[in-house]
Amino acid sequence: MNTSDPLKIMPRIERIWEDDALATLSEYVRIPCLSPDFDQDWATSGAIDRAAELLAAWGERRALASLTAEIVRLPGRTPCVLVDVASTAEESAPIALIYGHFDKQPPLGAWREGLDPFLAVREADLLYGRGTADDGYAVFAALAALEALEAVEVPHGRVLVLSEASEESGSSDLEAYLDTLAERIGPLVLVVSLDSGCASYDRLWITTSLRGLVNAVLRVGVMAEGVHSGMAGGIVPSSFRVLRQLLDRLEDAATGDVLVPGCDAVIPVGRLREIEEVAAEFGDDAAGHFPVLPGVESEGTDARSRLVRMMWRAALEVTGAAGLPPIEAAGNVLRPSSALKISLRTPPTADAHSVAEALRALLTGDPPSGAVVSVEIEQASSGWVAPELPGWLDAALQDASTCYFGEPPKSVGMGGSIPFVTSLARRYPAAQFITTGVLGPESNAHGPDECLHVPAAKKVTSCTAHLLAALAAAPGTGPATPGPAGSPPAE
Repeated sequence: MNTSDPLKIMPRIERIWEDDALATLSEYVRIPCLSPDFDQDWATSGAIDRAAELLAAWGERRALASLTAEIVRLPGRTPCVLVDVASTAEESAPIALIYGHFDKQPPLGAWREGLDPFLAVREADLLYGRGTADDGYAVFAALAALEALEAVEVPHGRVLVLSEASEESGSSDLEAYLDTLAERIGPLVLVVSLDSGCASYDRLWITTSLRGLVNAVLRVGVMAEGVHSGMAGGIVPSSFRVLRQLLDRLEDAATGDVLVPGCDAVIPVGRLREIEEVAAEFGDDAAGHFPVLPGVESEGTDARSRLVRMMWRAALEVTGAAGLPPIEAAGNVLRPSSALKISLRTPPTADAHSVAEALRALLTGDPPSGAVVSVEIEQASSGWVAPELPGWLDAALQDASTCYFGEPPKSVGMGGSIPFVTSLARRYPAAQFITTGVLGPESNAHGPDECLHVPAAKKVTSCTAHLLAALAAAPGTGPATPGPAGSPPAE
């Protein structure tokens, strides 16, 4: 794109967002399309279907020369929305795919007064509501970028926009769709994921690594039924005490260091340099702001060490429990069993499947007090490290961020996981991947008061348009041959 194009692109994208996209995004907020992990009745409740229909219908209304927007369905799986936009450049122009997801996390706590997870509220630059930034905005950004390009007659190659509905459940349905759609998608040269984060809203942030994830349910049984604790206490081992002993096999309780084999990682020199640059610029704010209570001490000694812990170190969290009655209903009973759902973030370079088996072996071998211990691996998804960018793509990123944000881009790793990126990187090893997004300061993805920073969303949309135009004009960007799909993640 020449230097005059930003003056044409930005006003058009502004109008698409303000006149159309934000209103439909607000309708999407009202749909409680929880991910399957949080809505076992998703297939009958219809919320996911309604969200898919809303997004597909918005796609069909776009002022694009040639596109198809459809809802793809496989039996027993959540649907996905696929929009296929024809090339306006030469027929041999490289193909791009833009990714997002439209399933949501549950409310996860009380939202502040005046806000509701399923009611969109605009306050100045922020649009509040569950799914606004994670990741409902993605389809709107992708198609607005293409619409703006065609309006100013800037060529783009064929672009597919794929939005799935199982990402918040570990993308459990994604591999099946990628298998089904492989021939239709064709050879990809560029993949853009709009589901990542940013350290600030003043520039384009490129994600260069993602941690992996192992989710498991650990169950401990000691009796067939509960017994008065005054009778059994001190004789029958507590199932909760056995859980504590087992967790100590996974984690040093004093430091939080993970002890599971395979969770060590050597940070590449380039990635460590990124961490140091971000730490130097943002100081104590580099790792983000968290609503910690007064007196709670954060792990790590400085900004650099905290970024390392967030991006490259393994971390264990207990995310759910069963077998424990609520406090108001808890009697003096030695309970027969306890269960915990555990979430283990793995380093970007770790093999999540190997880690999962090591975790299972640690927990089930030689159970304390002879308790009945079982482990169910719900998800094992490896992380990802970005390869070096070719010159044309690095230049396009520099130009895009400078044109639309007024600052050059920065890159840094993220502590979360995007299974889609790992899946596509395995299938298309020669394709280029750009992972970015709007999950920035106080966007509160997965927590109360989630919000979309609207100006940042518009600028990310503009940068996406810039990248698509650059791809169509880049020399030597022939089709990338798909690699073997490999075995799907245990998700």
